[in-house]
Amino acid sequence: MANIFKPLITKTDSETGKKTKVKTKKWYGRYRDENGTERRVPLSENKNSAQQMLAEIVKQISRVKSGLTHSAELEMKKPILGHIADFETSLKSRNNTSRYVHDTIMKVKRCTKACRWRTPTQIKKTDVEQFLVELRETHGCSIETSNHYLRSIKSFCIWLHDNKRIIENPLQKMSLLNSQVDRRHDRRALSNKEFYLLIDAATSGPPVEGIVGPDRAMLYLLAAYTGFRKGELGSLTMKSFHFGDSECKDNTATETPATVTIEAAYAKNRRQDALVLHPDLVKRLKAWLALKKPLANELLFPVSQRSGGVERKTAKMIRFDIGAARTFWIAEAETEKEEKRRYDADFLLYQDEKGKFADFHCLRHTFITNLGRAKVSPKTAQTLARHSDISLTMKVYTHIDQEEQIEAINLLPSLEPEKENETE
Repeated sequence: MANIFKPLITKTDSETGKKTKVKTKKWYGRYRDENGTERRVPLSENKNSAQQMLAEIVKQISRVKSGLTHSAELEMKKPILGHIADFETSLKSRNNTSRYVHDTIMKVKRCTKACRWRTPTQIKKTDVEQFLVELRETHGCSIETSNHYLRSIKSFCIWLHDNKRIIENPLQKMSLLNSQVDRRHDRRALSNKEFYLLIDAATSGPPVEGIVGPDRAMLYLLAAYTGFRKGELGSLTMKSFHFGDSECKDNTATETPATVTIEAAYAKNRRQDALVLHPDLVKRLKAWLALKKPLANELLFPVSQRSGGVERKTAKMIRFDIGAARTFWIAEAETEKEEKRRYDADFLLYQDEKGKFADFHCLRHTFITNLGRAKVSPKTAQTLARHSDISLTMKVYTHIDQEEQIEAINLLPSLEPEKENETE
């Protein structure tokens, strides 16, 4: 039986601190939905209005039970903020990271507020299109940022439809824009010489963002030889590493390779991943650990809040170190002419003349690009990069410089006809 009521809430006197129970000003409705589940909803402060609102809800449920209307019609008239709160709970239940949940809900709420939607019935494709245009033209957002907003609001609408809270998905046919025509922060891969000079500069450099030079150098080395992202590197402890065991089988000595493991909670693909470490990196890592002497559960690189560390600006770190490396490189020039040539070159620039950046994430680009330079198969490179789509590995993260293009072109057949061997 449906009825209205005023629930009790606890209030605390600000002066005495005494707690008392009082009824709310707003009337609530209690009813059972088409599935027999008891529901409670806020209605109105006016009793007559509350009774009318509840009667309308009961009427709609009766129509749903009779098959005269869709079950989503009732849900569509409820406040959209309540649906967003349920959507947030659903995201959390799927083991998404807190940062992903926060960013998604923030984008959905911003779009909802800009479009002035109060219920799901008001969701329109044209509203979203106008909102995205304003993001790009008024607020200066890139196409890629605009696409992030579209993904969030589309995922919300898909959830509404799947949970029978809207009859049709109004955003189903909306597609992402091509972000390649509006790249704001493209990265480049470092050459081997640039990387070595970066490591030298970091090792001897002062603390930046609270991280000392040798620790920054090891952070860069791990990033460039594993492809791990900032959040993944920030989760590493001594327990993450396994330095291999020697064993003897059939009178043959074998040794398992050293590995580093990223736990699923910190990996972008939500899977636990173990990656084999390069032998040279293992030597450098062991020497660094011998000096650092960390505890078993101590974060080796506390650069990410996600894993319990402090959120640090790794882009600021590498910008400082690559700038120092460039300064040293220019100063080493033996002649004024050479010094000017180096000063005008793109070598070790944080942003080159093409607008591409050498920020912290460029070390992941360097890792994947070096796999290509080593003639690693595309499928193996995709696996090591932990990409779900091989086109992402090949098109975005693999960079080919001019020297490599020249080398490849020179491998094409000569236009000169082959000379026949002279025979006697």
